Amino acid sequence: MSTTPETTPLFIRNASVLDVEAGAYSTADVVSVDGKISSVGPNAEAPAGARVIDGTGKFVIPGLIDAHVHVVASSADFRSLTYTPASYVYAQTARIMGQMLRRGFTTVRDLSGADFGLAMAQGEGLLEGPKIHFCGHALSQTGGHGDMRLPGEDHDPNGRGCCGIGRVADGVDAVRAAARDEIRKGAHHIKIMASGGVSSPTDRIDSTQYSMEEMRAAVEEAQAANRYVAAHAYTARAINRALEAGVRSIEHGNLLDDQSLKLFLEKDAFLVPTLVTYWALKEEGKEFGLTEEMWTKVDSVLTSGLEAIARAHQAGVKMAFGSDLLGGMHRHQNEQFRLLGKVQPAIDAIRSATTTAALLLEREGELGVIATGADADMLVLGADPVADISVLADISEHLEYLIQDGRVIS
Repeated sequence: MSTTPETTPLFIRNASVLDVEAGAYSTADVVSVDGKISSVGPNAEAPAGARVIDGTGKFVIPGLIDAHVHVVASSADFRSLTYTPASYVYAQTARIMGQMLRRGFTTVRDLSGADFGLAMAQGEGLLEGPKIHFCGHALSQTGGHGDMRLPGEDHDPNGRGCCGIGRVADGVDAVRAAARDEIRKGAHHIKIMASGGVSSPTDRIDSTQYSMEEMRAAVEEAQAANRYVAAHAYTARAINRALEAGVRSIEHGNLLDDQSLKLFLEKDAFLVPTLVTYWALKEEGKEFGLTEEMWTKVDSVLTSGLEAIARAHQAGVKMAFGSDLLGGMHRHQNEQFRLLGKVQPAIDAIRSATTTAALLLEREGELGVIATGADADMLVLGADPVADISVLADISEHLEYLIQDGRVIS
């Protein structure tokens, strides 16, 4: 899904252009035509009628990818989305998406809530925001992380409201049908809830969810459609079960163990740590709708998060950038770079939001790189993020030009 390409060519002259894989800059001109990068190298000629940006002394990196967002989450209380009018949800979503784009994120992977309509609106230029890879509704067992009913409620979990993040499906046949339905509706991937979570009212963080047979059914359906499965999982037990079942990406993964690291490598799977959301929930969650019980859960997953990232990095696990922020906490999205920078080199943090994230999205060579044929998504910065990752954490101070599909947004 890409935005309507810019028809005016773009020429960035004499900039320091980052080769993310090599971790090095070269002085080059970058030419964009019809929303794609047509050349990268020295001594290029500007196309007729091109907009010219003088890149002298500037640093050009690929547009950023956040591989775990919820663009519809205008509140930290997911339950509230099940009874909020759709028109209001989507008005809030438009604001959230526009702000994400202006923080440098030209593409996002939505892990429940966004749908085909949002992706289509963005792709047609009706809605300013990142390009969206979406899963639709996450699949959850009864009483799982996607079941927002309170203990005393007894209504149909899938029959209330427009905009909840999950759908309940119990048993292999129901999971197959739900996965097929989300794929029918355009999902780029399937998400399953493989453990308890912070924002659900009736499950424990340390619970495992879905049987192995149910998880394998979701994986089989995704693979049959040339898609993949992402799994919400915190504890080592939940992570390892999901990886054994064939899940391609583990979301959060705070409490992984040595067996988890072994399985990540053996299965060629991805970890998408979302440490910034626990930092933000701890700071501001109550203010934006998190209940006291949910806020208390945060402590059990926050302290181990940095250690998990450090261990995964040292083991060579592929990690993609994810934020998972909710409500008014979305504004902290770039703070994840500062947290990552505590336990890995800046270039690896940048790779997590560019080349590695593109690989996870199955868009390698098209996103997350400044190379011929790639989408012309670029950030022109006044300082070097490889030398200091806080350049991306404090992006509003350093972003001089934001370019998406060859169009200068700001």
